[in-house]
Amino acid sequence: MCESVPVNEDWEKRVDAAWASFDEYPEERAAEFRAVIDALAAELPDGSPLGAFERACAWDSTGHSDKAAPLYREALAGGLSGYKGRRAKIQLSSSLRNIGQAEEGVKLLTPELDGPSDELDDAVRATLALCLSSLGRDREGLSLVLGALAPHLPRYQRSMANYARALVDPEG
Repeated sequence: MCESVPVNEDWEKRVDAAWASFDEYPEERAAEFRAVIDALAAELPDGSPLGAFERACAWDSTGHSDKAAPLYREALAGGLSGYKGRRAKIQLSSSLRNIGQAEEGVKLLTPELDGPSDELDDAVRATLALCLSSLGRDREGLSLVLGALAPHLPRYQRSMANYARALVDPEG
């Protein structure tokens, strides 16, 4: 649920069901899927950040980062916050990278490294790493990815975390 806009549970379930059916829409039917999401978004009040977010996700998921980015921006400017706000930042950063604006993606995601921790932490780091790589900053990106991976390893967590730090701070 979007913290800034109340929606009912039925609407959320229908959105979840639409996304669960996404794989039923091959590329040539992408417009049909976007129409399903557009119809759900149209049920929300005008200017709803949640509607803009869902529409952005639909454009993004059907290969149109250029159309998704303005909608993610609209959702964030409209007050989308919390979990979906963080998702919007991750997805906007990815879209920005895809349309050649990786530096803006880095600026958007870097503060998320110091934000409250949640299940999206690794996605933040992975997307930020891709943005950094697009800017030729591969060592920084690899450091983020190794740092995110280290806690999930059955062994070598400390070594991998140290290697990750050494990639960006060889003397540290």
